[in-house]
Amino acid sequence: MRICLYLSVLLVTLSSTASAEDLVLKKGDRLAIIGDSITEQKLYSKFIETYLLACHPELDIQCFQFGWGGERAPGFASRMENDLVPWKPTVVTTCYGMNDGSYRAYDDGIGKTYADGMKQIIDRMKKAGATIVVGSPGVVDSFTWARQTPDFDQVYNDNLKHLGQIAADLAKENNFPHADVFGAMEKTMIAAKAALGEEYPVAGGDGVHPGPNGHLIMAYAFLKALGLDGDLGTVTVDAASGKAEATGGHKVLGSKDGTVELESTRYPFCFDGDAKNPNGTASILPYTSFNQDLNRFTLKVTNLKTAEADVTFGATTKTFTRDQLNAGINLAAEFLDNPFVGPFQRVMNEVAQKENYETTMIKGFITNFRQLGGQFANDAEVQDAMNVLRRKMTEADDAAYAKAKAAVEPVRYSLVVKAK
Repeated sequence: MRICLYLSVLLVTLSSTASAEDLVLKKGDRLAIIGDSITEQKLYSKFIETYLLACHPELDIQCFQFGWGGERAPGFASRMENDLVPWKPTVVTTCYGMNDGSYRAYDDGIGKTYADGMKQIIDRMKKAGATIVVGSPGVVDSFTWARQTPDFDQVYNDNLKHLGQIAADLAKENNFPHADVFGAMEKTMIAAKAALGEEYPVAGGDGVHPGPNGHLIMAYAFLKALGLDGDLGTVTVDAASGKAEATGGHKVLGSKDGTVELESTRYPFCFDGDAKNPNGTASILPYTSFNQDLNRFTLKVTNLKTAEADVTFGATTKTFTRDQLNAGINLAAEFLDNPFVGPFQRVMNEVAQKENYETTMIKGFITNFRQLGGQFANDAEVQDAMNVLRRKMTEADDAAYAKAKAAVEPVRYSLVVKAK
């Protein structure tokens, strides 16, 4: 019975939990990622930014994360004019609700306060001409809360689900995309715990702040809502002639005796950790359709005469059937240890440094300009000084973005197909 339940939940999970419509992003967009302490963890934001830089470099998207611990939607609404608007975002993602629920059972007052704050954010961004991906809050973890207060996880997840529905309704009313973060995390958490045990955390050790595994699901929900289709290119090998061709940011440098030499300017998304470690991203993969929906780097082998062939990608060799290879295998999913892992990590490290600076820039300096707006509102010298500081800090962030973008260097590697 438990196995049947797991399989049924897994099948639901493997279907898209955040339906992708038309691509929201346009080339050169400025994407602001806003939210509470979960955003300030700089994990799902780092995954989103790295994905856009490395997996879709052609879009040329610049990101900035505005996370603030303990914040609620009305709190961001009060600081957005000073903190966000001057950055001139064209697309904004929101992730509020975890604190807005006040860690108790839902009531209409909670819903109204949350809705009012979200409406202020949406209305101001509409005025600025930005598109908003209205995200729901995530989940609290059942195991963590069960240890503290029995059944409280059910009570609070019900609250968060209500807030998520308010977010979905606001998105629909304003003709904006909705990222169902709650739905994606809830379904994945059920499937993962069924397989790995109740003590496997998806919403983090404290039940609220996810580890990298949970943040990968959050990134998945937002990337799907942004409309990314996940086609990262195809390599096709003709086993009879030995010829090969590639599309989507990948170039064949040579092909002989089943060995294809390639150069790629687009990376697949890469993962870390083992099959059970919540502090890595690999352990959650069997319970989400991240690779299927967002991370398809395809190898097709045609005219294979034998029933099977070995494929070597990096240091790993795996065997596939002729039918599998003819239909196409997803190299990103089948070979987690691959030639892109090191280069991908270097890009992510640059993104992490950039986002750390952004937290310091906003929380340490920019947001404090509001305190000078009253007493020194008419003091031109003070206003000029603040403008200079804002410009200098923005230039430093732009330089960090350029450095992260430049880290996406072409990767050269071999792909070997050997008939068995």
